[in-house]
Amino acid sequence: MRYVFGVLLLMLAGLGLGITYGWVTIPAEWNPFAPLDVKQPPNLLTSYKLRRLQHDPTLCSKALETSPLRYVPLSGTTGSKQCPLDNVVRVQRSEAAFSGSFLATCSLATAYAMFELHALQPAAQAVFGQRVTQVEHFGSFACRNIYGRANARRSEHATANALDLAGFRLADGSRITVARDWKGDDDKARFLRLAREGACKTFNTTLSPDYNAAHRDHFHVDMGGFHVCR
Repeated sequence: MRYVFGVLLLMLAGLGLGITYGWVTIPAEWNPFAPLDVKQPPNLLTSYKLRRLQHDPTLCSKALETSPLRYVPLSGTTGSKQCPLDNVVRVQRSEAAFSGSFLATCSLATAYAMFELHALQPAAQAVFGQRVTQVEHFGSFACRNIYGRANARRSEHATANALDLAGFRLADGSRITVARDWKGDDDKARFLRLAREGACKTFNTTLSPDYNAAHRDHFHVDMGGFHVCR
């Protein structure tokens, strides 16, 4: 395993030199060192590029600029005394409206844009033949530990690195909610399962009603360090 990992590192290093000195020319979407373009369809490098955004604010800002999100970068420190936030944005809307604006890390905002463009809207078109026009959520920032337990680690919500998605409204006005429609066997339930599958491919963590009762009415998505799809 170490040998294989070492070989991969050498290959990436060689590719980086080739690109730097113009020996190799490849499309940006297949260039692991190029900024992520949200508009481009996901490929084998997308998850790697999303991970890079978490540790490179400049690279993340470039990626977010390619998204359809309307957002306001917040300068300085915001949040609360116990949970200060740095380098976050207030997301106001996307191609679909939100039930309310929300705070988000740059990487979470970028991942959401990827999810909406390449998973959520295609799922709605596949099942209903129409677009999602509004996304309902329970919020992103909450200065608390996981499940509010005093002895638990901090939630990703404490850094605005998580979002709870609760429901969706379609172009014809019909409404789909996780709480009401997840357990069904109709088109609404099928759409929600496709949405969860898409979220699992985009966010680091996706938790649905299948995970536990605490998530019976929403999808929790975040860009934390653990990869979980439940």
